[in-house]
Amino acid sequence: MESEKVVDIKNRNHPVKGSSTKVEPIKKEKDIKNIKKLLSGNPRDFAIFTVGINTNLRGVDLLKLTVGKVRHMEIGDDFTLKEQKTSKKRMVTMNPTVYQAVQGLLATMPGAEDADYLFQSREGKGKPITTPYLNNLVKKWCAEINMKGNYGAHSLRKTWGYHQRVTFGVDIPTLMVMFNHSSQRQTLDYLCIQDTEIKQAYLNEL
Repeated sequence: MESEKVVDIKNRNHPVKGSSTKVEPIKKEKDIKNIKKLLSGNPRDFAIFTVGINTNLRGVDLLKLTVGKVRHMEIGDDFTLKEQKTSKKRMVTMNPTVYQAVQGLLATMPGAEDADYLFQSREGKGKPITTPYLNNLVKKWCAEINMKGNYGAHSLRKTWGYHQRVTFGVDIPTLMVMFNHSSQRQTLDYLCIQDTEIKQAYLNEL
């Protein structure tokens, strides 16, 4: 049985000592596909990753999800939760990818009650995964597919935002509201795309 204890994973996705600990989004779609492939035989971890990169939930809020919150949801349905950091209510819409991942996990939890945590620790029945452990999981997944950089639990939320902007073209004011940021510059910096978008503007020709 895999231990849920947080351990120091020494791998290539840890920052050099003394450098910034700011985590990055997973920018390449092929890396996302490779992580999903890696986790395909583990319904819990596959669902954590899939829900994490398809919503703008912080790790601490992601791990608070209960079975009852999502059990009866259909594609396009919304659920709300109170953010731990801001105490504000966050609304999340169930997209097809999230729905399939959640249903796959629920199929392995036939006796789960509505109050049970959706993402449970294997250390003891009913206990939720901790944020530090999720942080280590993300680092481990990225290392196992040979990704270089600094990744952690917050990379899931950043990945959602990055691809909403770069892949799907969602405008910065909309993302600023969704992230509860105070400025568009903060959003650009948060998504690690500020320098890229400024450079592209200079390359535009008239």
